[in-house]
Amino acid sequence: MEHGPLTEQIVGAFETLGPQLKAAARFVLDQPNEVALLSMREQAKRAGVQPHTMTRLAQRLGLAGYDDVRALYAGAVREGSLGFSGKAGAQVSAQQAKGERALAVDIVTSIGAQLQRLTEPQALDRLVVAADLLAFADRVYCLGLRASHPVVAHFAYVMSFLGERAILLDTGAGTGLDPIRSASSKDVLLVASVAPYTRATVETARYAHDAGVPVVAVTDSLVSPLASIARETILVPADSPSFFHTIAPALVVGEILAALVAGRGGDASLAAIKRSEAQLTAFGIHWSPPPARRSQ
Repeated sequence: MEHGPLTEQIVGAFETLGPQLKAAARFVLDQPNEVALLSMREQAKRAGVQPHTMTRLAQRLGLAGYDDVRALYAGAVREGSLGFSGKAGAQVSAQQAKGERALAVDIVTSIGAQLQRLTEPQALDRLVVAADLLAFADRVYCLGLRASHPVVAHFAYVMSFLGERAILLDTGAGTGLDPIRSASSKDVLLVASVAPYTRATVETARYAHDAGVPVVAVTDSLVSPLASIARETILVPADSPSFFHTIAPALVVGEILAALVAGRGGDASLAAIKRSEAQLTAFGIHWSPPPARRSQ
């Protein structure tokens, strides 16, 4: 699902396209199965453009018309080269008519299929390379605002069991992003955001990139503003039967990265986790049942 037959051409031409063509191109990049399965008019509707824009995009890519685009993607589906087992994340039509239980099932099914995509070879390769960058960094700055905040907050919390290498950037009191000024090329910025991208997230990531800080991006598209500056990009789907995008795949990516980094630490990680557990026990952080009363 990450790469369709025209992915490289679209990414290469994306910045030269106008707004409407960009919207059409993003749809083709992010929904390759739908390109193969849906009519041009339905694709244009979902992309938020007029049907003739899809034709213009095809011609911009050197094809005669949009039927040629659909034929390429239909062939890829038949060959299994898109690597996606089903139409994960397609918008549910008439969900109100189907009822609340059906909507809940659709959401769970969609997320399950999206998570399955993380087991595809390309996705696994990206996770391993990203874990390399994070494991060898002096410090990992973690940035995710608004809906994406839980992704990096959970990563930073798990990393806290290993020591003080993870620094969570937030906007509390308007100073939460300030620590990024101390980041260097020996550190890494882990940043998460999906469309619609939070402006402060994008601007902070660009600041770090310009300062020579390697960026690991968890985002939803190859043409995301984060992907263009990232040393490594992990793609996560964000579409959902709900009106709001899902962060479940991104959250799972954060958990996977934290686990991989912890495993890289070997005995040092184990020792750090034991120290963390000892402190939690000493402070009585976690609830435990009261001792059973003795019978008289």
